[in-house]
Amino acid sequence: MPRATLDRYRAKRDFRRSPEPEGGTSAKQGRLAFVVQRHAARRLHYDLRLEWAGVLKSWAVTRGPSLDPADKRLAVEVEDHPLDYAGFEGVIPKPGYGAGVVQLFDRGAWAPLDADRVAENLAKGELKFVLAGERLRGGFLLVRLKPRRGENPRQPNWLLIKERDSMARPGEGDAVLKAETSIATGRTLAAIEGGAIEAGTAAIPDFVEPQLCRLVDTPPGGSAWRHEPKLDGYRVQLRVQGGKARLLTRTGLDWTARFGPLARAARALPDGLADGEVVALDRKGETSFAALQAHLAGERRAPLLFHAFDLLHDGTRDLRGEPLHARKAALREWLPKADPWRFVEDFDAPGAQMLASACRLALEGIVSKRQDATYASGRGGAWVKSKCRGREEFVVGGFSPQASGKGLGALLVGLQREGRLAYAGRVGTGFNAAASTRLLKRLGTLRRKATPFEQGAPARLRDVTWVEPELVVEVAYGGWTEDGILRHASFLGEREDKPAEEVEAAPPAKPLAPRRTTSAHLSNPDRVLWPGPPAITKEALAAHYERFADRILAHVAGRPLSVLRAPGGLGKPLFFQRHAGNAPSPALREVHIVGQDKPYMAVDDAAGLAALAQMSALELHPWGATAARPEIPDRLVFDLDPAEGVEMPAIIACAKELRARLKALGLTAFPRVTGGKGLHLVVPLAIPARGAAADWAAAKSFARLLCTLMVRDAPDRYTVTLAKKARTGKIFLDYLRNDRLATAIANWSPRARPGAAVAHPIVWSAVKPGLDPAALTLPALAEAPMPRDPWRGFDAAAIPLNDAIRRLTK
Repeated sequence: MPRATLDRYRAKRDFRRSPEPEGGTSAKQGRLAFVVQRHAARRLHYDLRLEWAGVLKSWAVTRGPSLDPADKRLAVEVEDHPLDYAGFEGVIPKPGYGAGVVQLFDRGAWAPLDADRVAENLAKGELKFVLAGERLRGGFLLVRLKPRRGENPRQPNWLLIKERDSMARPGEGDAVLKAETSIATGRTLAAIEGGAIEAGTAAIPDFVEPQLCRLVDTPPGGSAWRHEPKLDGYRVQLRVQGGKARLLTRTGLDWTARFGPLARAARALPDGLADGEVVALDRKGETSFAALQAHLAGERRAPLLFHAFDLLHDGTRDLRGEPLHARKAALREWLPKADPWRFVEDFDAPGAQMLASACRLALEGIVSKRQDATYASGRGGAWVKSKCRGREEFVVGGFSPQASGKGLGALLVGLQREGRLAYAGRVGTGFNAAASTRLLKRLGTLRRKATPFEQGAPARLRDVTWVEPELVVEVAYGGWTEDGILRHASFLGEREDKPAEEVEAAPPAKPLAPRRTTSAHLSNPDRVLWPGPPAITKEALAAHYERFADRILAHVAGRPLSVLRAPGGLGKPLFFQRHAGNAPSPALREVHIVGQDKPYMAVDDAAGLAALAQMSALELHPWGATAARPEIPDRLVFDLDPAEGVEMPAIIACAKELRARLKALGLTAFPRVTGGKGLHLVVPLAIPARGAAADWAAAKSFARLLCTLMVRDAPDRYTVTLAKKARTGKIFLDYLRNDRLATAIANWSPRARPGAAVAHPIVWSAVKPGLDPAALTLPALAEAPMPRDPWRGFDAAAIPLNDAIRRLTK
């Protein structure tokens, strides 16, 4: 079959007059779409369109499809149509080609019975397929007739025949055609032509299936398109009539009670039906999806706003048949200019420029819309979205608890690919204690014995509990691995408004590369943070965080985090920031700690590290616990801090002795050079499967006792006394890192010291004479190949601290 093009389609139409989409071919993945459009042209007929090879293969069925296998309906093959046409409903003006009224009669998915030979079967003239629509379902056959003399070779005649199956209706084949209304808008042909709801029906529809966006790599260009910021909330339809308001989700769920403040404010609005997004504001007055989730879960109230971007009915007229620019103008007049209402402005700047601006502002992306397009329910091509970073909905197919079984360790998520649920990876950060508890309660009711994933599987199965694939969550991620697994995945919230069967893989089908963090996303990228030689700029810091994102996030993501900032660079005032404060980016998540008036900050992905670079955060100091379980340490840190004059051989001997003592207690220590003059020994901990986990008080007591025993055995070499006069000639065994609110420098974090040394993990074979803890610098790392990870096996080495405490104190 020749390559699909739309040359014939476009040659027949004048798009300056016709509202039909000009469209283009596409390599969309996922289920194949079909549509049947009732077309009142010179004579009434029905257009059957099947998505294939990036276009809609089309036939004009003169008498309409029949559900009676005895009926053989003539179907005249016509030119291929663009995929956008599947959402088209409206009036084609005279005297244009196909002039008349087009109504969406049915739509859904279709599947060929022989998927590997569709092109061959079309060329041969016999195609068997199954329709899964709302009015047409079951098996069908298209068979081409032998051409007659004088027949147009470009419009061969076929027969459309219903297969004999459970969906067949012998003797009642035409009953399906008695449905007079649009499957998308509920309008009759007359109502579409007149631009109003048919007389005698409700003036304002109870609910309209929303128009949805397709995901594209780059935003479209041209004067026909305008662009809006992509909002960070829940898609909601607001219906007002006679002083009564209802708020409905994208699937028609009534959430009026859940958005009570908006519903009460909407009573004063004029009658109408508006399409928009509900967002919530955090304590800083910024849009926050986390705040919206907490509000809906009843955990804490947040101010709600309704951002309106379309008006479907103004109280007297149905506006869906109007072009978007006319609907936006009507919306501007309809919507008050006061809280809690917001009119979503659109812009005619180039799409690529708009997307770049959105990314610089740390927004999710943009939505681009054709200004001349009518409102067409479903996922057509007139609305498309472009994103700055990965953020999508996924279906939960399992979960991995923390070792104790009491907390949530990770969600195992997937999405639909060609009708099968495919595994997409683990999401192990982003949920706080409240979200963890809420998710575990919901997942507990969905347990099942076998995996729901039909494609792919997690690498580790021993800790997995499988669940029915019903829960939908929204996840931010930094990209995909070559194996199609999410990178830097972070939980954002549940999506109660979206059914699991709609969560499909979106284009591009190939793995997405992680978003690059370049100077375009930084203010003052040339600002010198470390004076030379060589001088090191903010841009170089951002590049380091980007390159080492995987390594840094392995020990920083999802943890309360403090940072040492140098807004003016070294030589200017530095300050240690523990609390989120006025964090400049939504990529920096707030973490609420019991007893703390202000929230801490946390990062979950590479975008968060980029935000820290923008803040000139030179040092990263994470907790030894996760934000989900901040009271339970999952690592110990011993800081071997030598006094002036203590040489490296003494530090090495101390490290090896402490390692041996820890090993005797069943604990494994991993060494880290600090970028200063000492060493850290980091010990991974597991949460016990039974009983209470060791808290911070127990961890601190254990570390103090262990270090005190070393001082007892060698008082001339070690001390646990913080006072300087007691440390002369000795190594201070700093156990205080193991305390609530305490932090330690992160792996691969630069140090705010001349030369920009980098703290980094090392193997034990490197702990030998000649080791220089400050030798590795940020410029040297930038020029060198990516080093291997010396801490392989870190997580697998974890054991519960309770076991070691019993051994030490028996």
